[in-house]
Amino acid sequence: MALPKLAASPAFSTLVGAHSFMLGQVAWHYRPTTLRASRLSSRALSVTARRDEQQQQQAERQASDSKKPPSTPPSSPGPSSSSGSSGSGTSNAPPTEPTTSPQDSSNFSLPAGWEDSLSSRSVTQFSDLPHRFFGYNQHIKINEDFKESLRQILWQFRAPIRYAFAYGSGVFGQSKSSSSGADLSPHPDPPKAVQEWQKGGAKVIDFIFGVSHTQHWHSLNLTQHPHHYSALQYLPYSSAAISRIQDSFGAGIYFNPYITVNGVMIKYGVVNLDTLAQDLGDWTTLYLAGRLQKPVKILRDDPRIRLQNQINLLSALRTALLMLPETFTERQLYERIAGLSYMGDPRMLHIPGLGASENMAKVSNIVGAQLPGFRQLYVPLIENLPNVEFTDPRKPRDMAWEKEDAIRHTGSNVELSPDVLGGSEGLKLTQDLDPYRRGNMVRRLPTAFRRKLYYQYKKKFQMPGSAFDPILEASQDEGKDGSMRKREGGEFEQRIAAQEDLNEVVSKCVSSTVAWPATVQTVKGVFTAGAGRAWQYYSDKRKKGKQRPASVADAGGGELAGPEELKKGMEEGIQREESSGTQMGGKDKKD
Repeated sequence: MALPKLAASPAFSTLVGAHSFMLGQVAWHYRPTTLRASRLSSRALSVTARRDEQQQQQAERQASDSKKPPSTPPSSPGPSSSSGSSGSGTSNAPPTEPTTSPQDSSNFSLPAGWEDSLSSRSVTQFSDLPHRFFGYNQHIKINEDFKESLRQILWQFRAPIRYAFAYGSGVFGQSKSSSSGADLSPHPDPPKAVQEWQKGGAKVIDFIFGVSHTQHWHSLNLTQHPHHYSALQYLPYSSAAISRIQDSFGAGIYFNPYITVNGVMIKYGVVNLDTLAQDLGDWTTLYLAGRLQKPVKILRDDPRIRLQNQINLLSALRTALLMLPETFTERQLYERIAGLSYMGDPRMLHIPGLGASENMAKVSNIVGAQLPGFRQLYVPLIENLPNVEFTDPRKPRDMAWEKEDAIRHTGSNVELSPDVLGGSEGLKLTQDLDPYRRGNMVRRLPTAFRRKLYYQYKKKFQMPGSAFDPILEASQDEGKDGSMRKREGGEFEQRIAAQEDLNEVVSKCVSSTVAWPATVQTVKGVFTAGAGRAWQYYSDKRKKGKQRPASVADAGGGELAGPEELKKGMEEGIQREESSGTQMGGKDKKD
């Protein structure tokens, strides 16, 4: 008798409904994996990134067509090494913007005054950049099939990736060492494009993923790919803990090594876009900025990062020039640039009885095989600086010659092509050593790095705080109203530029910038990768560290150990060229 009354009561209906709702939530939360990876959710998470990538591909094709040399001179051979790189001619593309003049095309990456007028905070979309081709020297051309294979790897992550690039010896070749044999491929079942690209030697492919919200990204990735993570995935609130470890220690990046995606063995690092932009602009750690100072393949672009990376490349060029004599070769310049991020790196330190955990000739190996790629990055910047110029008569007069040279020779080959322009040493250059011009370069160094340099010379000059504080205040890039200041060197900067020990002091500042973040990042890797994968990574690096260059003379001085030895090895090659260099003054402009 009581059951009908209970069933008719409102409380019974409410109780049953609540229990049904809770059971439904539990069933949905613990649903099978096959129901989790639905096409609808994957499409919803990636639609924005896919649209951005399609826009980037269209812009790349337009830029590639517009930067080709004009067809009027019959001497331009115009070879192409990438399939599909010229599938649509410029005549088929409607001119959405005014056509650039010939004198602007080769140096189109740096419009006048852009450094003093643009702020990363004001750039939120590509249309905010000075023009649609701004920074396209950063986009190194590679085989279209291999590039598509790399992009397909990105699509296996449902968590949104806003900026991505592939780098390292798995993408661009490095010169072989004499003891390197035919190693087994690390890839379980790679696509044919990856096999063809790495036929000179299969290597793990390294990626960096730039994300907008670190904790949200790891939360999504932990759900989709929990096996990518170490035991940290079992911590309470694991995504928050992993995000905190990433952002608070080391260089602000979280690596997952030895991960198989689409049959390819990869290592990927996750970094917040704000952290990446700050390091590129200010050189707070040089950990990420140093990787982008060398040829990389950008797979997804971001307007703010493109702007900051252009600043980063120009800063690397100026820093290298401050460390070089009046005359030098391209190879010496690019070895200086490539060596910046290795000064102070604990992997380059030589431990008695153990050696180093990195190949001691790594810098020479990188530049020795990738000189055309460095050319594409830095020749447009060199031609815009008023105090440095090519003095080699072999330099072509064609527009965008460095782009064509990179297309012909850039690849995964471990040896430089014998027909590369200028040979293994490249072309010769001359810079103006006038303190006024070099003082302007000092003033335009990255903010955090420049402060270290200023404090070094404050100590050397024995300047009191009352005299130094106004100099430090005047060196701020932004005024109190938030406007960008015009950065010109004053008396203090010119005095720094005239010092004979500038090379050594700059090297010391680079080492102090790199050392601590790189050391903490190395220790952090033990926890983020897990003990097993961390030991495997260390063992692989130790194996490389024991290798010797095939030719010590060609490797820029042989074995290098730490920042001093790294610098010494590159200086030996510079001294060999000083006697053959021409003496020339700079152009009558400000840097």
